[in-house]
Amino acid sequence: MAPALRAAPEFEIQKWLNTDQPCTLEALRGKVVVVYAFQMLCPGCVEHSVPQARKVRALFPAEDVAVLGLHTVFEHHEAMGEIALKAFLHEYRLDFPVGIDEPSGDSLDPVPKTMRRYNLQGTPTTLMIDRQGRLRKQKFGHEQDMVLGAEIMALMREAPEESLGQQAPPEEKTPADTHHCSDESCPL
Repeated sequence: MAPALRAAPEFEIQKWLNTDQPCTLEALRGKVVVVYAFQMLCPGCVEHSVPQARKVRALFPAEDVAVLGLHTVFEHHEAMGEIALKAFLHEYRLDFPVGIDEPSGDSLDPVPKTMRRYNLQGTPTTLMIDRQGRLRKQKFGHEQDMVLGAEIMALMREAPEESLGQQAPPEEKTPADTHHCSDESCPL
């Protein structure tokens, strides 16, 4: 028998945009949660993940699927502050809640706290959390729309007891020999 899934860790957010209330995974229990970890200067985020997040938000009912953004900046900190992010959200018409990942506070380790907590490899990363608050997918790089849509539907249709005892798939690993952004992703 596979070990039971663990609860997805809560986010450590400096500030939430596009919402009056902080978004917690505990408060979102009962919904499938799709989280897009991005940086506004990441080519793969702008070209693939941001448009995909808008599609997911438009296609799936809000009472079943919550879409969140996680702006997690591990490079070019001075260029990607809150004011620039607000302009980015306006220009790209992103109306779902976006959390600004809490900075590490350590000049030797620029990786923000939620990014570290989830052991993210870079941006974009998609996280999928089931109705019971368990991490079911963590994908670095772009995921194909049809694959993601099918996975969201499967989680929406899953009875609560079906997810018990299943193990989260391991995060897909990619070579970390370069720190340059490509059209697909920006690795750490």
